[in-house]
Parts: sequence; structure tokens; C-alpha cells
Amino acid sequence: MEPTFSKIVETVYHLPLDEKQELMNLLSRNILENRRNEIFDHYQVAKNEEKTGKLIFSSDINQLRHLL
Repeated sequence: MEPTFSKIVETVYHLPLDEKQELMNLLSRNILENRRNEIFDHYQVAKNEEKTGKLIFSSDINQLRHLL
């Protein structure tokens, strides 16, 4: 049986302080890594759009509003 979120939280609350801090560090690093991957994925999409001519740049506010 897979633990529920509330059971995990309850377990974490009962951990010693040093284990809580280690868990916090692990989660922080994991979140940062996920965010880096997300940014890189968006970069790859923009790079491909630029190669195929789908990426449009403009300083005209009306054109930018239309693109949204």
C-alpha cells in the first residue's frame, strides 16, 4: 500500500531534527533540479521555434497583444 501525503507528513514530524534538515536539503536540491530542467525544456522549445521560423519578435505593442 502506498503511503498517503498525510502519513508522510506525520512521519516527517516525528523525525529527529538532523533527519528533517537532511530531508529539507534533499527536497530543495530536487526542486532546483526540476526547475532547471523546466527552464531548459522551455529553452529547447524556443530554440526549435526560432529554427523553424515560428518565433516572432516585435517591439510593436499591438502586434504583441495580437500574438497573445
